[in-house]
Amino acid sequence: MSMVFSPGHSAEAAMVNGDSAHEHTEEAESKEERNGEADAGEDSNEQEVIVIQDTGFTVKIQAPGTDPFDLQVSPQEMVQEIHQVLMDREDTCHRTCFSLQLDGNVLDNFAELKSIEGLQEGSLLKVVEEPYTVREARIHVRHIRDLLKSLDPSDAYNGVDCNSLSFLSVFTDGDLGDSGKRKKKGNELDQIDCTPPEHILPGSKDRPLVPLQPQNKDWKPMQCLKVLTMSGWNPPPGNRKMHGDLMYLYIVTVEERHISLTASTRGFYLNQVQRHPFERIATPFQVYSWTAPQVDHAMDCVRAEDAYTSRLGYEEHIPGQTRDWNEELQTTRELPRKNLPERLLRERAIFKVHSDFAAAATRGAMAVIDGNVMAINPGEETRMQMFIWNNIFFSLGFDVRDHYRELGGDAAAHAAPTNDLNGVRAYGAVDVEGLYTLGTVVVDYRGYRVTAQSIIPGILEREQEQSVIYGSIDFGKTVVSHNKYLELLDNTSRPLKVQRHGVLNEKSETVELCSSVECKGIIGNDGRHYILDLLRTFPPDLNFLPVDGEELPPESQRQGFPRQHRHRLACLRQELIEAFVEHRYLLFMKMAALQLMQQKANKDANTTDMPAITETSTESSPLEGKELEESIPGLAQAKELAETLVAEDGSDPKSREVVLNACKAVGSISNSSFDIRFNPDIFSPGVRFPEESADDILKQKQLLKDTAAFLVSCQIPSLVKDCLDHSALPMDGATLTEALHQRGINVRYLGSVLDFVDKTPAKAQLEHFYRIGISELITRCAKHIFKTYLQGVELSALSAAVSHFLNCFLSSFSDSVTHLPLDELVSRRKSRKRRNRVPGSGDNTAWASLTPSELWKNITSEAMSYYHFTLECESVDQVVEKYGLPKITLLREIAIKTGIQILIKEYNFDSRHKPAFTEEDILNIFPVVKHVNPKASDAFHFFQSGQAKVQQGFLKEGCELINEALNLFNNVYGAMHVEICACLRLLARLNYIMGDHAEALGNQQKAVLMSERVLGIEHPNTIQEYMHLALYCFANGQLSTALKLLYRARYLMLLVCAEDHPEMALLDSNIGLVLHGVMEYDLSLRFLENALTINTKYHGPRSLKVALSHHLVARVYESKAEFRSALQHEKEGYTIYKNQMGEAHEKTKESSEYLKYLTQQAVALQRTMNEIYKNGSNASIMPLKFTAPSMASVLEQLNIINGIIFIPLSQKDLENLKAEVQRRQQLQELGKSEEPVEESPLELEDKIPVDYAGEHQ
Repeated sequence: MSMVFSPGHSAEAAMVNGDSAHEHTEEAESKEERNGEADAGEDSNEQEVIVIQDTGFTVKIQAPGTDPFDLQVSPQEMVQEIHQVLMDREDTCHRTCFSLQLDGNVLDNFAELKSIEGLQEGSLLKVVEEPYTVREARIHVRHIRDLLKSLDPSDAYNGVDCNSLSFLSVFTDGDLGDSGKRKKKGNELDQIDCTPPEHILPGSKDRPLVPLQPQNKDWKPMQCLKVLTMSGWNPPPGNRKMHGDLMYLYIVTVEERHISLTASTRGFYLNQVQRHPFERIATPFQVYSWTAPQVDHAMDCVRAEDAYTSRLGYEEHIPGQTRDWNEELQTTRELPRKNLPERLLRERAIFKVHSDFAAAATRGAMAVIDGNVMAINPGEETRMQMFIWNNIFFSLGFDVRDHYRELGGDAAAHAAPTNDLNGVRAYGAVDVEGLYTLGTVVVDYRGYRVTAQSIIPGILEREQEQSVIYGSIDFGKTVVSHNKYLELLDNTSRPLKVQRHGVLNEKSETVELCSSVECKGIIGNDGRHYILDLLRTFPPDLNFLPVDGEELPPESQRQGFPRQHRHRLACLRQELIEAFVEHRYLLFMKMAALQLMQQKANKDANTTDMPAITETSTESSPLEGKELEESIPGLAQAKELAETLVAEDGSDPKSREVVLNACKAVGSISNSSFDIRFNPDIFSPGVRFPEESADDILKQKQLLKDTAAFLVSCQIPSLVKDCLDHSALPMDGATLTEALHQRGINVRYLGSVLDFVDKTPAKAQLEHFYRIGISELITRCAKHIFKTYLQGVELSALSAAVSHFLNCFLSSFSDSVTHLPLDELVSRRKSRKRRNRVPGSGDNTAWASLTPSELWKNITSEAMSYYHFTLECESVDQVVEKYGLPKITLLREIAIKTGIQILIKEYNFDSRHKPAFTEEDILNIFPVVKHVNPKASDAFHFFQSGQAKVQQGFLKEGCELINEALNLFNNVYGAMHVEICACLRLLARLNYIMGDHAEALGNQQKAVLMSERVLGIEHPNTIQEYMHLALYCFANGQLSTALKLLYRARYLMLLVCAEDHPEMALLDSNIGLVLHGVMEYDLSLRFLENALTINTKYHGPRSLKVALSHHLVARVYESKAEFRSALQHEKEGYTIYKNQMGEAHEKTKESSEYLKYLTQQAVALQRTMNEIYKNGSNASIMPLKFTAPSMASVLEQLNIINGIIFIPLSQKDLENLKAEVQRRQQLQELGKSEEPVEESPLELEDKIPVDYAGEHQ
């Protein structure tokens, strides 16, 4: 069920379930307060938002047979959205056919609320039932089906209608908000069962799969009806129509009652069961699950009817059914965007159309590969066919007309769509008015790559040669240009760093371009200027593009570059371009400052000359800038001078010379200001440049070489450094890829990154990173092989082929003879007769002859040829042994990458007697979809401002901004989105720090649910969210829930990345502390000692984290009265504190005090024992004090390890602190005018820990 949110509906308000009128009034009040407190000094943009958001108001809704209830709405939303909320509310969900009336006037569904006269705070809207029509009756039957199915997970398993899985409620026994009120805090200890499942205990080697999808003990599929279908008596005869009969339904109930129902103009209804709203709202993009249980296939005629009308080729034939995607996508971009309400409306429309388009394109691509769409060129061979369905154009990722022959054939044709998508994303983000890109979605399904694009009006009626008025259709042999395109593209060239340049056409005339030659400009019949084929938006990557006669800088050569790649379309990422330009900008500033200082010191005759800085020296090392600064006193003042000098118009000849020299040295295209751009056509085969630009071309070539060297010499080392100091913590393939991409490193460098790690002196501390990298490399190689393997499999043999491949990949069973399906022979004979076969109906059964040893041989050779990495293993068992990779982790990675869904059960990978997988274990194969993610820019701006405020210690202001951001995100994205998840997590953390534990719990619960639904139930982010939720549960006195959540997080982490990972130490410390709190000392020690081992390994034995780990272990030994062990651990901790912090530091003193206390206790115990030995059991003994730790002290330790430190500050400290922060801010503002900020002064997660909670105490 979809639900649209608008600003007034912050998450709680719109998803009211039940009687919560009071929630709204509170919300409204808090909004007014916020408005009153809004700091007048904030910039106008923020002010504007707060005003707009706060005009949200409350209306009363009166539905037949229910009491009136309040609903918060906002002026921007439409009447239609209130309809949707009512259809999703528990007490009104059974109504679909009604109108809303204000004072007897029916409201127009598509009117905005602000345009309705007389609608204001407190107005009463009446829900008036309307007579049904056939259409309305059908909609109602659909809605009933959705309600009946809202508790049934099969749509989530099947990956349809944007349903996805969530299991949080299994661990929290329903909604946490309620359980907090029910339970008595404090003495919950009596009834807690703290025993963790065996398989999650430290050191356990068992990695079961079934617990990934736990079932509630009392969960039974709720089934009211066995059958709900259209009756065979339809349509009603004339005489019955005259009585208002619309259609007849046939129902079979669970008790086997057979009922015939008449849908008349007067209606019918059903009711719904309670779940957390976030468990049933649709996500914006489909999330697929790689595991599912065996679900009985039940009869569902509405679903069956859906499958054949709205899903397949019939859509074409129903007039008015298809959407003109191109028109919708472009019209939403043309919406006005001058002020905030306009931008919100525009971004919401763009996002909605985009997610609809992505869903339709995915469905279409699957239909194409499954053979359910007719090709527009059916006479051609399968690989060359193209398709149009539902106004979307589909093409396959093969090199059809030798178009890419020069560039790498099919490999290039496979890479081009993703490059093109990156281009579409980049131009879309720049968002220049008047320049249009196509809706583009790239779908990988069953071994095929399908590109889905919206269709330019009129393009199908014309020949391509006539249409293209800018760019080239033959890779630069013939080129044309157009003034309007040059003007439009010029506006994008600065943000995208593209240099305007001339190329020669076939007549050797110079043609001006502002993009790569492949980028084509076509004016559609709608008069819009479209650009397409953006595959070379970013410059080529010379490390993977050997060019005769060109040498790369030594940094690249030392690492073995340039290397041969499969295709010649390897491009640099946008993140890299930006990092490189920023790096050069800092260099430019330093050089200008150096020269200024030399001019000052000009009295010395030797310094008149500027030392020549060669190109290569600018890349020498990432440290170089720091060394420069340290070696020259007074550089800071000189830098300030340089900044003012750059800001001036350069009237002074001396300063002009300074800027000119600095510009030359860093490769700027301008001599009077810093401006680095790239010519994307350099090194493109077939492109010729005019004579007069020869110098410029040389400069551009050098710039590209420097960028390639920068990736190898700066970005890869900086990634490894970030992993060493734990600011980057990848846990699985997806988070590793993200870490690479953030730094502009393409995945094809994975081999180089692993080699670099291998040679790092601190390799032991990077073992987790190395292992995840190897797993990613192996599964990506397997994916490449699987792609071509699947292309030869016909539909009826898919399950057999997939299970056979997985057996060869993961099973220890060496004899992998497959059993071909019985109908194989028959279908082969039949398929010869079919002329127009679908892409997936290859006749061959070659896939059946694959053996494990052959597959692993192919994987090692793929690792060598694609990643230039030597994998030393000939079977999966060697991989497990050599790299410590659990097979279940490899299974998860390959399933996610290829879209395979398997049955959730325990697989015996290690059996030598039978294969691990049978064809019954393969349930489905899903598409893997890439598309652009439109952003909510204003909301994001607010989110960042809020983060900045929090970093500076202004928690309340930060909290207000983040709340505002949440409103805006909800407005643009609806209720479910990964950015809303981040927002909720930060809000929960702030609530917690400011002492509002219940609110923290509520927000974090939503964050967990959303992460499960939007990212996946075992995504690393979900694991983190579970840990945060456990902390807030503990603080709320819900100890057993906290433990269940932590055990779940540990299970998921074991599944995703194995036990040996720095993050596991934090998780185990959390579990150990909570177990200590509930007096389970032996269990507690198992987890805390494991945490100590992992911390020692990854942070080094002298780290403060290790000292804290020792202290936590010592406390448990103290509770067990084992003072010798306690002393031993505390001494270790004390030594670390003393060496790192010095004798006088508070931590060292605390540790020293604790040592004294332990020694006294130990002595007292010894004395008592001696007494007992001497006098026997009747000795009069002073009782020893054994106290269980107080919950407060456990919570304090939990806060410390989770990076939340409360500093009690006096009012005076606070004033000083704020003054200091403001002073720094002003300084920063001065520096910011010209310089792109290198990085924020304090990273959020590092900073929140030291929160100035004193402000709220």
